[in-house]
Amino acid sequence: MSAHGQSPDLSSAWRILLVEDDPVVARTTDILFRLAGHKVEVATDPHSAYSMLSGRRYDLILLDMNFGAGRSSGEEGLACIARIMADDPAARIIVITAHSGIRIAVAAMQAGARDFLMKPWRKDDLLAKCAAVIGQREGGAAPASRPVGGGAMLLGDSPAMAEVRAMIQRVGPTVANICVTGRSGSGRTLTAMAVHAASGDAATPPPRIDLRDTDQWRSLDEARGTVVLRYPDQLDAVAQARLLDRLLPGLRCISVADGVAALSPALYRRLCTLEIAVPPLSARREDGVILARHFARVAGESYGHAAARLTPAAEAIVTATDWPDEVRGLAAAVERAVLLSDDGVVDAAAIRPAMTASVVPEQDTSTPFRLDDAEKLMIVAALKEHRHNISRAANALGISRGTLYRRMAQHGL
Repeated sequence: MSAHGQSPDLSSAWRILLVEDDPVVARTTDILFRLAGHKVEVATDPHSAYSMLSGRRYDLILLDMNFGAGRSSGEEGLACIARIMADDPAARIIVITAHSGIRIAVAAMQAGARDFLMKPWRKDDLLAKCAAVIGQREGGAAPASRPVGGGAMLLGDSPAMAEVRAMIQRVGPTVANICVTGRSGSGRTLTAMAVHAASGDAATPPPRIDLRDTDQWRSLDEARGTVVLRYPDQLDAVAQARLLDRLLPGLRCISVADGVAALSPALYRRLCTLEIAVPPLSARREDGVILARHFARVAGESYGHAAARLTPAAEAIVTATDWPDEVRGLAAAVERAVLLSDDGVVDAAAIRPAMTASVVPEQDTSTPFRLDDAEKLMIVAALKEHRHNISRAANALGISRGTLYRRMAQHGL
C-alpha cells in the first residue's frame, strides 16, 4: 500500500534509496533509474540511510552489503537490514553483493530482504527485480505496505538507545498502555510515535492530545484505537480523576510525561502498563555526532547547502557539550550554524562560540567527560583539522593564539 492506502502503481515514478559507498556505482545506478523515469537518493553509509529514512518514504531500498575498503563479510549490511526491519517489518529491500557473496545474500534474505542482485548486474535485471518487489503482495492478498521511511526512526547507536528500540519492538505490537518518560527535548514524542508505528494501528495516525489544553479533551470522546496523551503528570488530582473517567475501555494510551511519580495510583495503572524512559543526551554521548550530522543534512537541504557537514573540531564540541533542551537544543544549534555558514561547513566556532560555556562540569562524575578532557578533545580536533596551523585552529575555536598556546601547554600538546 502507498502512504495514502493505495496499491503501488508500477507505471508511476519510483522513489528509491540506494545505500552505496562507491561513487561510481552510485552515479551509474542513479543515471539508469533517471533514464527509466524514477528517482534515486543516495546514502553513502548506514547512518546516512537511517537519517534519510527518518524523514522520507521510499518505495524500495537498494542496499550494498559492505562499506569501506577491504570489508567483505556483509556484517554491516546485515546489521542495517535488522535495524530497518525493526522499524518497519514491511520494508522492501533488495541487497547488492558480489558474485562470491551468495552466502551473504542468503543471510540477507533470511534477515528480511526481498531479493538480491549480484555484481556486476545488468540494467534489465535490476529494473525487473525492483518492479517485482515493489509490486509484491503480502501473504498473497493485500498489496505491499506503504513505502518504508518517513516515520519515527530513532537515531543513535548507543547501548541506551538500543535498549529503547528493543523495548519498542517488544511492546509496540501489543495493546499495552505505554508511558514514555524523560527530559523535555530528549525525543519523548518521537519515541511514542515509534511505539505506535510498531503497532497494528500504524496505518492510522493517532490523535495527539495536550492535556493541559482543556479544549483538546473533546478529542477523547471520538478516539478509537490508539491515542497519544501529553503531560498527564501535569494535571491536578481532580483533572486526573476526570481523565480516567473519559478514557474509553479498549483505547490504547501512549503517554508522554516528565515522570510517573505525580500520577495517581488509579491513573498510573491505566496509563503505565510499562514505562519507557528516554535517556538524556548526556547518557548517550556517542549518539551526539550521529544526531548532529542528521540535523546538518536536514538543515542543509532546507537552506540550500546540500552538502552541509560539521568539521572534526565541531563534532568534538558536539560530543563534549551538555546541550540545553537536550536533542532539541542540539538540533537548533546545528540548524542555526548551517544557516549562517557560507558553504554549509560548520566549524567549531559556529557550533560552540565559547569553549567554556555549557561543557560538561568537572564535578559531574555521572558522565564520562571532565571539563579538561572535553577541552583537550576540542583542541586536538581543531589542530588536526587545520594541520597544526595555530592561527586557523584558534580562530575555529573562537580564542586567541596566545590562549590556544597556553591551553596546549596545559594539556601537554
